Amino acid sequence: MTDLLESFTPGLPEQAIAAAPAPARRVWRHARVATLADADGWGLIERGAIVTEDARIAWIGAEADLPAFGKAIVEEHDLGGVLVTPGLIDAHTHLVYGGHRAHEFEMRLQGATYEDIAKAGGGIRSTVAATRAASEEELFQVASRRLKSLRDGGVTTVEVKSGYGLSFEDEAKCLRVARRLGRSGVTVRTTSLAAHALPPEFEGRADDYVAAVCGWLPQWHAEGLVDAVDAFCERIAFSTTQVERVFETAKSLGLPVKLHAEQLSDSGGTELAARFGALSCDHLEHLSAAGVAAMRAAGTVAMLLPGAYHFLRETTLPPIAALREAGVAMAVSTDHNPGTSPTLSLPLMIHLACVDFRLTPEEAVRGATVNAARALGLADRGTLAVARRADFALWELEHPRELAYWFGHPACRRTIVGAAD
Repeated sequence: MTDLLESFTPGLPEQAIAAAPAPARRVWRHARVATLADADGWGLIERGAIVTEDARIAWIGAEADLPAFGKAIVEEHDLGGVLVTPGLIDAHTHLVYGGHRAHEFEMRLQGATYEDIAKAGGGIRSTVAATRAASEEELFQVASRRLKSLRDGGVTTVEVKSGYGLSFEDEAKCLRVARRLGRSGVTVRTTSLAAHALPPEFEGRADDYVAAVCGWLPQWHAEGLVDAVDAFCERIAFSTTQVERVFETAKSLGLPVKLHAEQLSDSGGTELAARFGALSCDHLEHLSAAGVAAMRAAGTVAMLLPGAYHFLRETTLPPIAALREAGVAMAVSTDHNPGTSPTLSLPLMIHLACVDFRLTPEEAVRGATVNAARALGLADRGTLAVARRADFALWELEHPRELAYWFGHPACRRTIVGAAD
């Protein structure tokens, strides 16, 4: 371990090491640290400490075992005994959009269904109109405020989907905003969800719209706007055949895929996504046994979205026991969006995942850290361990199980992203 601390640039020529600037070494001490680094258990270190070098963890362990650094320390932080966990990862959001849909929430409370509202021209289409009408700067300003709320709740990495532009330029506008959000400190991964709904100008021409999306993706990819590709496979959205065309295009570009699947019905989308090695399948209230088996074989993460389940007052639960028995990794995210999950609290989703979906507190917290990282294809975060990104959250809590216990309680004191505030 001492060798790693002496030089965090293995493999460089001797002269390059001599010329390289010294890393910014920081020591974070006097904390209860939940590493989540093992396959199970919290990985608690009582009176723990973390040493970071630039954006990476260089050492972690009991404070009593800290190596002697002499004058090599740039900064030293006494954390006052707070709980430290990996930074939370919100791996499913629709953060960039215009307007809101509070009126539809009122309609739903009066008996209208999700499909009733969509067929009447509401739902996604109403947000598309507001998003198209907004300037790029307006979208950035409001999305920045949403991102700040997520970070204030312990989030250090966020996935942001497009899907509310539904035209070449408006989708690109949303993806550019998402990329710009990633310059604010929080890591942002961008996902094209152009196959989210049928825009009004393509009414009755779903195949033509899918063909258009398949033509747009290479251009966005060439501009560096897209990290992954998603689609909504559902009777009110796109068929498995149509989604397959989008995924074939993504595959040709070397882009990973994920899928909004089995939310309202069992469409067989999960099996399709698994054939393409999808990073995740999301929602899954109507997931079949065949879908579970396909996800297990492909290593696809089950993305649980208790906010949408709660907001829509659904009664069909995702098959949690079957997923658990099959060893399918389960992630938990906010699904922040204006129509079905207008929340900006990932800790609240951890709570709902326990109460509504019957996850254990450890499963739910791992769902927002370890497994959320897997759902984004990011192997360098989600746990606290040597060589991982120095992303962590500080909590005014005694034990990580309290992340599931408290709700509506602002327990996050601070987030550290790449070892910087």
